[in-house]
Amino acid sequence: MSVTLTAKRDLARETDAGLFEIHIREGDPAARDVLVDRFMPFARKLALRYIHSREPLDDLVQVAYIGLLNAIERFDPEQGKKFTTFAAPTILGELKRYFRDKGWMVHVPRDLQERALAVSRNADRLSAELARSPTVDELAEALDCTLEQAMEAIEAAENYQLTSLDAPVAHEDEESSALAEMLGQEDDGFELAEERQTLAANWAMLSELERQVLALRLLHGLTQRQISRRIGYSQMHVSRLLRRSMQSLNGSAEPAERAA
Repeated sequence: MSVTLTAKRDLARETDAGLFEIHIREGDPAARDVLVDRFMPFARKLALRYIHSREPLDDLVQVAYIGLLNAIERFDPEQGKKFTTFAAPTILGELKRYFRDKGWMVHVPRDLQERALAVSRNADRLSAELARSPTVDELAEALDCTLEQAMEAIEAAENYQLTSLDAPVAHEDEESSALAEMLGQEDDGFELAEERQTLAANWAMLSELERQVLALRLLHGLTQRQISRRIGYSQMHVSRLLRRSMQSLNGSAEPAERAA
């Protein structure tokens, strides 16, 4: 059995305070590893708060792990706080920073990100106070920055919280669909436009008499008997004209029929 495994087994019997004392006094990596193993369930529990986000759970746990490491390195037992009380804000801060950085469409410097978020917060506050949208000058004054810096922050904010249309909207085991598949609806106008083109081409192939018969039947609502009286043909002939012209419009009439 390796020395490292033996050391970890011995350290596992130590209390939290004892482990931190060893880690701080001796810089023992084995003590740090035992602390990580001991408090990783706590970090995972914090990561689970964001399980309904679009981010994979494994990625969230990894971010929480980084936050836990930072908390272990910064913790001072002499301040009298429980480690979990100290670590929770550090781990949650790491998770929130992860989501904030993931929300930017393009890479933006951290200070500019902070300023852009401050612009959004102050814009909401000033809108409520002034009962109108604040000017850039008023935003710059609220942020205690120059006019150019305020305008730069406003422009940077436009790159925030954009989502890819290919992004899945379900989480892990759930059946997922791309965001694009859930937006909008099928436009029947495209199919209608294609049908109009087909009808126009077939309409041009009809004789003048066929067009007249169709117009009287479909546009004016006349019966076959009324049409036969109007154009001077028998009702049977009108019926044949209607059937043949409708087949021609639908593109189903045989060439010989159309010629007739």
